[in-house]
Amino acid sequence: MEIINGKELAKKVRGNLKLEADKLKENGVNPKLAVILVGNDPASKVYVRNKNKACDEVGIEFEEFLMDENITNKELIELIDELNERDDINGILLQSPIPKHLNIDKAFERINWAKDVDGFNPINVGKLVLGKDTFISCTPFGIMKMLEEYKIKTEGANAVIIGRSNIVGKPMMQCLLNSNATVTVCHSKTKNLEEITKTADILVAAIGKPKFVTENMVKDGAVVIDVGINRNEEGKLVGDVDYENVKEKVSYITPVPGGVGPMTIAMLMNNVIKATKEQNNIK
Repeated sequence: MEIINGKELAKKVRGNLKLEADKLKENGVNPKLAVILVGNDPASKVYVRNKNKACDEVGIEFEEFLMDENITNKELIELIDELNERDDINGILLQSPIPKHLNIDKAFERINWAKDVDGFNPINVGKLVLGKDTFISCTPFGIMKMLEEYKIKTEGANAVIIGRSNIVGKPMMQCLLNSNATVTVCHSKTKNLEEITKTADILVAAIGKPKFVTENMVKDGAVVIDVGINRNEEGKLVGDVDYENVKEKVSYITPVPGGVGPMTIAMLMNNVIKATKEQNNIK
């Protein structure tokens, strides 16, 4: 069994991106990310802080826009329009979740697809489906990088994803499909879940239920990718996979923390650099 070290890989990715950012700056181009945070969600604040830290490390300017949780849809759209217009901003990210009364789909649609470093604008989602070059949402993108780095073959592999969210499950399906895996997506209405997960060469758990995936759901030698970040009763971070018991059966597994999380942020940095280069016609 080998542990996929997302922390180390993310460090390597950020190091390479720093070289690219330095090169851009030598040409008078300063990559910049704008992050919109609505309300006071404590987890979101931590994520934004981590993104800020990663930007510092790579050499990307960072500007945060804190909005009151009672803002209207109109005010949110106005801010997005303003950021779309600003030439100094290369990437725009709306930190989710946002308060229930706001329409997140409309907001994602409004972010200029060329600045949509989270890959949630319908244009970028559509390009991913068509297998065209695009901004891929950061968690699935990070997982594909991990598989590549550890030379885990996706072509012809049976991949099973538990969870069908627009943020992870659906784009993950598309990424794996684009890399020639045979993909099954399971969700809350799936029958015989255990039978399906046991066929997986690559199993991706992204449902937000602590230790949901147990050893009897995993076949021997499978690759297990745990996207979940949950707090247990003791306040400790745990994934969607029962790590201690599952790790005995698998060939590769990602830990929580230190697995997928750091790679999500590294790929966000990658997308900001990509957006900056494309907006400035730099190859």
